[in-house]
This record gives sequence, C-alpha cells and structure tokens, in this order.
Amino acid sequence: MAQAASVYPPLEERPLKETICLFDVDGTLTPARGAVTPQMLQLLSAIRHKCAIGFVGGSNLVKQQEQLGTPEILVTTLFDFCFSENGLTAYRLGEQLASQSFIGWLGEDKYKQLVNFCLRYISEIDCPVKRGTFVEFRSGMVNVSPVGRNASVPERKEYQAYDNTHKIREKFIEALKQQFPDFGLTYSIGGQISFDVFPTGWDKTYCLQHIKKEKEISGVDYKTIHFFGDKTDKGGNDYEIFMDERTVGHSVKDPEDTMKQLKEMFGM
Repeated sequence: MAQAASVYPPLEERPLKETICLFDVDGTLTPARGAVTPQMLQLLSAIRHKCAIGFVGGSNLVKQQEQLGTPEILVTTLFDFCFSENGLTAYRLGEQLASQSFIGWLGEDKYKQLVNFCLRYISEIDCPVKRGTFVEFRSGMVNVSPVGRNASVPERKEYQAYDNTHKIREKFIEALKQQFPDFGLTYSIGGQISFDVFPTGWDKTYCLQHIKKEKEISGVDYKTIHFFGDKTDKGGNDYEIFMDERTVGHSVKDPEDTMKQLKEMFGM
C-alpha cells in the first residue's frame, strides 16, 4: 500500500505523458462491490510512474473509497483522475473539479414521476429475495435495483443468476423507455443487481471532457486514452466509452484479466 501512495512525476514529466489509462471499477479493478488487492494497487502504482491513470465509475466517491482506498489512504491520492458518477463528480490530483446535478437537470416533478414509477414496478417484481434501497439517488444519476442494494454478496450472486435467466433489468428498462420517452434519459445495466438512469450523454464518456481540458491546465494533450472495462457489450455501462472514437477500448473478464493485459501492454 505504501508504494501506491508514493510520490509521482508531474503529469507533464511522465515518460508516456500523452497517454492515460482509465479503468472501470467493479469487475475491472475490483470484484463487484469488493476491495482492490494490494497486487493491483502495486501494478497501478508502477504504471502511474509511466503515464497518467484514472478510474471512472457510476458509484459515488464514498463507495469507491471503500473499494479502492484504505482508512489511511484516500483514493484521490492513488489515481491522477478520479471520476465518480461517470465524471459528474471529478477529482484531478486530489482537487475537486466542477460537478453537475441530475435533479437540477431533470427537475423535481419529473424526478418524482420517475421514482414513483420505479417503486410501483419493483413492488410487482418476483425475484428470489428483496432487501432495502431499491432506488438510490446520486448527484448525476439514479441507481435502480430490483433486489435492493442492501442485498448481501450471496444474495447478489443469486439475484444475478436469476436476472440472467429472467431478464428482469432488461424488461424494467424497456418499461421505463415506454413510460418516459421524452425525458431524454439513458439506461445502463452495470454490476450484478442494478442499472443506472441518467441524462443522455451523461454516460462514462462524460469524463472525457475533463481529460481533454488537461491541455489547458498543464499543456498535456492526451492523444491516447486507454479504457478498460468488463461491461463493454451494448447495454452495459462501459459500452459508450469503450466504443467512443476518442478511446482505445479494452474488454476484460475480471481484475485478474485486467492485470494480465496491463502487464502485456507495458512489458511488465
């Protein structure tokens, strides 16, 4: 862990200064809702001496701190760029950048319509178990979970297997699209138990504007943006940034595969 929090060259002095590696969190750097391994942090630290690194995820910074940081080490010190909620909450070298608000964009009335519909729909879903926190409001999105975000790890796995067969989330999203066709919203399945709802264009590609602004700040022009993610198929929450013409997309199976691909890419 100590190495992960060590001092790094300024962005403009990295050997590969025009390259940045961006990572999804769940299923890419960590197991779903699990903690990062010391081996992963050590590898990321070594790469950070070569080029810039960052993460982009749908969860808020508190959850990402739990997964990627430690009680002693802030996650914002482990990465050059930290993009919570797809970059709507963003940090550069430990300093917070300007943020956006989902409710401010959608409006309270439409937001209430959306949430009320979700809760009614969830009340009629039959799945193995139901726990708490079915709709979680975040700054830049709403996260909807038919089983509830309070589900335990075994319950999450049980629900995921059930969902893979019964397509609960896919059907839910189709119902939302039919109910709110003019709200300008995008729906994206991520992780084991939930999906995100956010304004169209506020997917993970949102964070790229922060990357491109670096040229104005330090003079560094990131011409190569590698993105690593596990939900890169259409409908997955990594799809848009994986396919974006500004990025070089890498699809991974799990954190071990991420490490394997990084070692091959950087000759480590």
